Amino acid sequence: MDISKQEPISRPVPLPARRPVVSRPRPVNAFGTTLSVAILLATLFTAWTPNSLFASNLQNQLRLILTPQAGPNTAITTPQPQLRIGIVAGHSGNDSGAVCFDQNGQADLTEADVNLKIATLVQKNLEAQGFQVDLLNEFDTRLNGYRAVALVSIHNDSCEYINDEATGFKVASSLETRDVNRAQRLTACLVDRYQRATNLTFHANSITPDMTQYHAFSEIDPNTITAIIETGFLNLDRKILTDETDRVATGVTQGILCFINNESVLPTAIPALAP
Repeated sequence: MDISKQEPISRPVPLPARRPVVSRPRPVNAFGTTLSVAILLATLFTAWTPNSLFASNLQNQLRLILTPQAGPNTAITTPQPQLRIGIVAGHSGNDSGAVCFDQNGQADLTEADVNLKIATLVQKNLEAQGFQVDLLNEFDTRLNGYRAVALVSIHNDSCEYINDEATGFKVASSLETRDVNRAQRLTACLVDRYQRATNLTFHANSITPDMTQYHAFSEIDPNTITAIIETGFLNLDRKILTDETDRVATGVTQGILCFINNESVLPTAIPALAP
């Protein structure tokens, strides 16, 4: 074979080496980060409703918001805690309170019985609205440091005939409350709504220090807003108190709901205390 006539052998031309691809960090989107934080804060403030009265509820809501959900379409549902309300049945578990006697001199009605009947109906009314309600005795051990959105003690006035003016109801709040505005609001709500429901007169001029210095006022948690109501006189108002107890309980219930729901109400003028 003549080597001189052979065609030159073609050799592959080496390709230039590829440079390694280096991923560069993307610039931080400051606007996107700020927007995300804003959304989180807005969600938190939206979750803080008037019903969220205690810090523990906010912690639970925060924990729920920051917990990964099952899927992108899973809605975040935040159960609201039941608001606690205390209702004291005056004299219950302690003594009879005022005692009414029939024409034969026999005891036929006691204030404690009337108070308990009204208080029990108020409890049922509020529970039907979704509230957690504690029915308390006069000197209930649970009153020590008791904490609730409101506490109302239910009483009634004397069975004795005093005069033709001894009819109507009375409402008072503690003089030593930390939150005077809210205490006055609870009083105003009870006066307005109870008067509407029963058509009884607000007998303000017979409010005594026994009401404004009611023992439970100094026993409960100072942040609990409280009031005492005497729903009528067991003499002249006996018929409505015993035969129309539902109306009486409705008036008390609506007064409490007025306070909790921040309903519109006019302030109540309280005259000087009776001696």
